[in-house]
Amino acid sequence: MLSFMLELPLITLRIHHKTTYCYRQPVSLGPHRLMVRPRESRDLRLISNNVAVTPDAVVTWAHDVFGNAVATANFQSLADNLVIDSVTELQHNATAWPVFDVAASAISYPFRYSDDEWIDLGALTILQYPDTAGRLQVWARSFVGGNPTNTLALLKDLSIGVSGWIHYQSREDEGTQSPTQTLDRGWGSCRDFAVLFVEAARSLGFGARIVSGYLYNPNWDIVGSEGMGSTHAWAEVFVPGAGWITFDPTNRSVGNFNLIPVAVARDIRQAMPVTGSFVGMPDDFQEMSVEVLVTS
Repeated sequence: MLSFMLELPLITLRIHHKTTYCYRQPVSLGPHRLMVRPRESRDLRLISNNVAVTPDAVVTWAHDVFGNAVATANFQSLADNLVIDSVTELQHNATAWPVFDVAASAISYPFRYSDDEWIDLGALTILQYPDTAGRLQVWARSFVGGNPTNTLALLKDLSIGVSGWIHYQSREDEGTQSPTQTLDRGWGSCRDFAVLFVEAARSLGFGARIVSGYLYNPNWDIVGSEGMGSTHAWAEVFVPGAGWITFDPTNRSVGNFNLIPVAVARDIRQAMPVTGSFVGMPDDFQEMSVEVLVTS
């Protein structure tokens, strides 16, 4: 159960997300997996979501193992351009400074999940990247101030610590750095920040998951967005009593304010907005462009 210090008015947002692929000559397009429909919740009510695909495709919808809405586009003709155009309207009322009603058993770290929670969290507690030298765990444990220590304070310190150690740098290339690569390089994008935080939390025994979606930036002052909105990645950690708590290490924030989730996943690869393939010559692919506009 959540209680709030500040209730914010309901706002209506419009999200226009357009992805364009260009090829040197017509190619055969394989099935494309689309994750562009926001997840409804207490804080978010979906009004409409329209997805247009060019060239014409047969689009089917399903829910994946995490409950995310996933569209699959299957193409019948060759094309030298592929455009995926999604327009969403929704109502959002997340609060800026939520207060979390953590269960008494989990107020202090370390704590033990119940047997049912541990079973259900399953793979969300398991590290997804190799850390044979134990560097990630040593780094994560440096934020543990004592035994016991306050659970929420630890998670907040860990989130702030990511942006304290790592310099934000936007990356256009696909893929995600491993947590140890991010620590070694000292820089990363929002998805690298999220992966580092989630893996560090898991190394401390927490159940954690990746979230992808949109960042609403009306004042143009939030890290990770060049305009009023962009795609974004952050994290959630399960704490008994409070449930899934949102942490955005890129912006040192807690809670869903300014965040519009589309997908939750064990690994960042499972939450990419658009994935697919084509059959053609290796140099047929020319470029990909992504345009995102989030307005109230």
